[in-house]
Amino acid sequence: MSDPMIGILMLGVFIVTILIGFPIAFTLIALSVGFGYYAIGDSIFPLFIQRAYGVMSNDVLIAVPLFLFMGYIVERANVLGRLFDSLQLALRNVPGSLGVATLITCAMFATATGIVGAVVTLMGLLAFPQMVKAGYDKKLAAGIVCAGGTLGILIPPSIMLILYGAMAGESIVRLYAAALIPGFLLAGLYVVYVVGRAVIDPKSAPRPAMAGQHVPFSEVAGKLATSFLPLFVLITSVLGAILFGFATPHEAAGIGALGAVVLALAYRGLTFTGFKESVFLTARATAMVCWLFVGSWTFSSVFSLLGGHHVVEQFMLGLNLTPLQFLLLTQLIIFLLGWPLEWTEIIIIFVPIFLPLLPAFGVDPLLFGVLVALNIQTSFLTPPMAMSAYYLKGIQSRSIELVDIFRGILPFLIMVGITMVLFYTFPQIGLWLPQAIYGR
Repeated sequence: MSDPMIGILMLGVFIVTILIGFPIAFTLIALSVGFGYYAIGDSIFPLFIQRAYGVMSNDVLIAVPLFLFMGYIVERANVLGRLFDSLQLALRNVPGSLGVATLITCAMFATATGIVGAVVTLMGLLAFPQMVKAGYDKKLAAGIVCAGGTLGILIPPSIMLILYGAMAGESIVRLYAAALIPGFLLAGLYVVYVVGRAVIDPKSAPRPAMAGQHVPFSEVAGKLATSFLPLFVLITSVLGAILFGFATPHEAAGIGALGAVVLALAYRGLTFTGFKESVFLTARATAMVCWLFVGSWTFSSVFSLLGGHHVVEQFMLGLNLTPLQFLLLTQLIIFLLGWPLEWTEIIIIFVPIFLPLLPAFGVDPLLFGVLVALNIQTSFLTPPMAMSAYYLKGIQSRSIELVDIFRGILPFLIMVGITMVLFYTFPQIGLWLPQAIYGR
């Protein structure tokens, strides 16, 4: 068997082992060392050490634990209930106001935390029962919570974009700028769908009891000022500092982490136990990401040494695909990988296989990165492995059936598809902003 075929065998063995359920990071490392010893002998050990050191000294990845810590602190800052109540009051006269308030709260909280499971779980406990109590269709309520909770994957400051930038060698600030408008476009389509559904079928999203009631403007403004405004200022300050060059991503992440602590203290929502849990969860998630990077980069090095990348490249080029067909094929593969795998594994392990092919097809890495981020929304929403649905089912097991959650998610999946088609057709939706700010 030739070395390239050994490389393809290594990739096949990896896919089989992770489907069986072996830990992904350590499976990568074990296969890298085993097949690497076959390829280059004892030199695999210095290569492994070099890759591990490269990950630990990567300045880009410093932002990951800081943004994670910011998210876990905000999660424990007791801000979510205040935010949801104030938005519900402010939007009381909008059709589907409770659903719209839920989506805006999800978008802000997902942006601040970037932790899909936390957002879906907390909003499933807070907003889902209120929507059901108000007479909302359970499937619609479930779809709103599940879809809104995944927006943090796309809207900056997204941890997924940091990892993609590290893998692709792309500027994080340009990625953030490219993802900003598509992210808000997707959130806007969610809101349009909910409002349209409430207008066409009022029974599925009844008007709240407070609709039409006079509430003093000072009361509404006061509630927004104490709940919406602080979190909005924190997010926009961090994002603005990155986009306009006032701070590097890891510097802005440090500011954001400090701001989250100050916010939590101001709301009197930070206890020593909560702080300790935040540190522990941050350390655990960061260690997972770092070991995935070590394993992935070593795996990719051995895969290239064996000629595996050359086989994949020649196969793709031999198909004589147009750039559009290449994008469609790669996005279909990523979509299918989203069923059994988490987004971290897709970004760190499989996306690097496609990155060397982008110049051959004339595909902008920024365009590809934002498309991947949009596509990964579907991995949380598509049966049978729609993790958002399982998060919601786990906390509302007696209130709704899993099949009803899947049905409620389907219209939001269509919104994701529409956003991807628009971005395929009009790439300047995302590429205009980084070009306008930073040039070509």
